Amino acid sequence: MKCTRCCGLMIVDHLLDMQESSVPMWMRALRCVTCGNIEDPLIHYHHAVRRARRATRLASHLAKAVARPVKAA
Repeated sequence: MKCTRCCGLMIVDHLLDMQESSVPMWMRALRCVTCGNIEDPLIHYHHAVRRARRATRLASHLAKAVARPVKAA
């Protein structure tokens, strides 16, 4: 897989999350070997939701633009 920031190589890494709970938690994520960018499943979910919302807004905007009558000059 390629990194979304620098197109470098992403590898599976095991990270220790000590901030989100009182008990340290291990999680699997992808880490870029080149720039250190970390992406986990939650990050991918949020990116997918954002893309879906953007696509929905674009589709509704285009539908409104097509439905409007063109004014004659």
